[in-house]
Parts: sequence; structure tokens; C-alpha cells
Amino acid sequence: MGLKSDPNEGPLRTFIKGFLTGFIEAIICYPTEFVKTQLQLQSKSNPEFKGIMDCAKKTVAANGFMGLYRGAAPLIIGSSGKQAARWTGYKTMSAHLTDDKGNLTMINRSFAGACGGFTEAVFAVTPIETLKTRVTDDMRRGTKNYTGSLDAFMKILKNEGPSGLYRGVVPTIAKQSTNQAIRFPTQFYFMQLACGDDKEKMANPIYNGLAGAVAGGVSVLATMPQDTIKTRMQGEQAKELYKGTVDCAMQIMKNEGPMFFYAGTWPRMIRVSLDVGITFLIFPLLSKYM
Repeated sequence: MGLKSDPNEGPLRTFIKGFLTGFIEAIICYPTEFVKTQLQLQSKSNPEFKGIMDCAKKTVAANGFMGLYRGAAPLIIGSSGKQAARWTGYKTMSAHLTDDKGNLTMINRSFAGACGGFTEAVFAVTPIETLKTRVTDDMRRGTKNYTGSLDAFMKILKNEGPSGLYRGVVPTIAKQSTNQAIRFPTQFYFMQLACGDDKEKMANPIYNGLAGAVAGGVSVLATMPQDTIKTRMQGEQAKELYKGTVDCAMQIMKNEGPMFFYAGTWPRMIRVSLDVGITFLIFPLLSKYM
């Protein structure tokens, strides 16, 4: 990011700031994530929704405004944990890769970002996204297997064991590592492009946030196929439909065509740009008070 790292900031402080950042960001952005998931889960041959607005309108009409927050609890908690794991992993690795003059090359920044992505995928994203997807899919199909996120968590553990929460872990690691390997250097690049050598602007949370929003949009285009596969692998019927990650990808390609890998791109683009922009705005802002 544009801000210089605080040499006195330890992993615990980074973890707490990341947790708070994720909590705030998730509450603001969840409805777009809900819509994106619904669009990815529907059948291409018999779609329920025509697009973003149609999905949102039908959801609100059927379940009220809070229907857009169905399954939000695990994602809000998970987003807090995700950001905590991401920033701790990124900051820890970048501290090891920074040279004696305090500089971090773009390649090393990208690698540190990938490490942050791997950390968040394993410790937070995969189990939380599985719960969110299962609850969302259950509501979409009207099967009423779960009364909510906690009920889904207990039933998945009971019926499938801990591995049930880690279905789709491979595409999730691929997606998150790629996301952060792109976002951190891209955000820094656009910060330099916009601010030059102006240290005051580089430290400004608004500029950090705007550069983060651009970085988020770029990362979406690079990771939509992984995200679509991950969502399908975490759906209610995934165990019966797919043998694994590769089989899922091949079936999507065969039955729905290559463009389906980009289903839900616009809601994800909106959600991720907001997500990353808010993240890069809040994290440095919290640094002023913590």
C-alpha cells in the first residue's frame, strides 16, 4: 500500500487492524456478494434472474431487504478473520523481503501478497465461503435444509465432517493468492502514478482507497474463472455433481461454455472494487488511531 510500514507495528496490532477493517467492509458490501453468488448458482439454460437488479428486486420482494443479508453472519465474521489473516501474512512476509533501505520491489510485493492470499484462503475464506454458499443455495432452491448459518455449520460438521467446510479449497487458494498477488502491487503502482513523490498524498487514506478500488477491479478479471468454480464446488449438490475441481471446470466448459466462467462478473466487480477500496482506506486510517 502507499503508506510506509510502521517498524514498531507487530503482528498482533496488524491482526487487530485487519479484523476491524474486514468487519466494516463486510457490512457495507455483503448484498453485492449475495447477488453475485445467486447469479453463479443459477442454471444457464433456465436462469431465474435476468441480471443484477432483477436478482436484487426478486430477493427483496420474496424475503424483504434483509433477504440480501441471508448468510451474512459467517461472511462478516469471516471477512474480519480474512482481513486479519491477509494483512498479517502480507506484512510479515513483506518485512522479510524489504531491503536495507526499506524498499520492496514489485515482484516481492506481489509474492508477499500471494502469501497473504494463501493465509486467508486456508484460515478464513474457504470455510466461511462454503457456509455462505450453502445457505444461499439452500434459499435459492427452496429446500429449507438450514435455518441459518449456525445451523448449516453444525449440520455440515455432523454429516460431512470438517472436510465438508473445505470443499473447493484448491480453487479458493488459487483465487485468493492470485487476487492478492495482483492487488498489492497494482494498488501501489496506481498510488505512485497518482501521487508521484508527494509523501502527504501517499499517506492519504482517500488516495489509498481509490487506488485500491482500481486494483480490485483488475483482480476480478484475472480470477473470475476460479471464483465461479469455487462457488459451484461449494453448492448444495456439488458432491453429487462433481468429482473434483478439474471435473467441475470441465463440466462448466462442456455444458455452459467458456463465458459462463465470467457469470456474475459485474456484481463481483462492484463488490470487490468497494471491498478493496474500503480496505485500503480503512486500514491506514486505523493506523492513525492504533
